Amino acid sequence: MWIYEKKLQYPVRVSTCNPRLAKYLIEQYGGADGELAAALRYLNQRYTLPPKVIGLLNDIGTEELAHLEMIATMVYKLTKDATPEQLKEAGLEPHYVDHERALFYHNAAGNPFTATYIQAKGDPITDLYEDIAAEEKARATYQWIINMSDDPDLNDGLRFLREREIIHAQRFREAVEILKEERGQKKIF
Repeated sequence: MWIYEKKLQYPVRVSTCNPRLAKYLIEQYGGADGELAAALRYLNQRYTLPPKVIGLLNDIGTEELAHLEMIATMVYKLTKDATPEQLKEAGLEPHYVDHERALFYHNAAGNPFTATYIQAKGDPITDLYEDIAAEEKARATYQWIINMSDDPDLNDGLRFLREREIIHAQRFREAVEILKEERGQKKIF
């Protein structure tokens, strides 16, 4: 059960209209290493994990939905005042033709979101290592977007998201160690 709080997890500000930067951010909206893929991966994997770590995946999966909301807000703010010509110059004309300014789950190259982005092997340690890799890839992508950005206000929110990816990877590493320790214990029936 979730309780929705009608505010963003972290304030989202942008300095100026910038459709090109919005195009980069769409990668974290509907790309393979983006927030939607992470949320769905963790909320799905929790069903086959030991009880000691189910809550962790539920918590992080839920937080990823909050991150998805932040990315959507960033993209909206970066494009809401853009002219069709500005969207075309940013390489967003196919998106504009199909969706106008509506958000749509695809990556920066325009490829639609697919369930193949979501991994679930059923082996708890394997899945947690996949989750660590997913968080590290998201962290790297946020850093690369920050490197491409000249918007200090937006970069503040992007740095927050990048740091949360680091925390999530650390928490997944801790969960792996818990499960390794548990796996090595003698079972007495």
